[in-house]
Amino acid sequence: MPLNLEQKKAVVAEVAEVAGSALSAIAAEYRGLTVEEMTELRVKARESGVYLRVIKNTLVRRAVEGTEFACMQDELTGPLVFAFSQEDPGSAARVIKDFAKEHKKLEVRIVALGGKLLQPSDIEALAKMPTYDQAISMLMAVMKAPVEKLARTLNEVPGKLVRTVAAIRDAKEAA
Repeated sequence: MPLNLEQKKAVVAEVAEVAGSALSAIAAEYRGLTVEEMTELRVKARESGVYLRVIKNTLVRRAVEGTEFACMQDELTGPLVFAFSQEDPGSAARVIKDFAKEHKKLEVRIVALGGKLLQPSDIEALAKMPTYDQAISMLMAVMKAPVEKLARTLNEVPGKLVRTVAAIRDAKEAA
């Protein structure tokens, strides 16, 4: 059923709002997937905090205009499903990549991150990006390492002294 003008405006406004706050975007061709498979993809996307929607390309062109995903406009051809990462840059890439492993008919066509259009093969690198919590824990580990090493080094001085005194005591007792 075709959308009327008001419905189209609402869709463009919704997608523009999502694209304005999204961290990355993936567009994949879904030709050949069944309704059940698309429903499964939508469920996985919802669980991962990814906005997933099938939208006409002309409406997406208008919606991403003025956002960092305007670079996608020239590549919009064919039936595409759009995934926008809301929480971390790699979440949409992980959802699409994992789903494409099981369903060969889902083909990644567009990958956009930070206002730049990437190659579809770059979805692997984007999917491997750490989540926010993982990045914070990695940063904290790097920041904590020098302090721990200093504490171990300072603790080694009295430990070495105690071992030396114990060795001298043992040597005198043996004599």
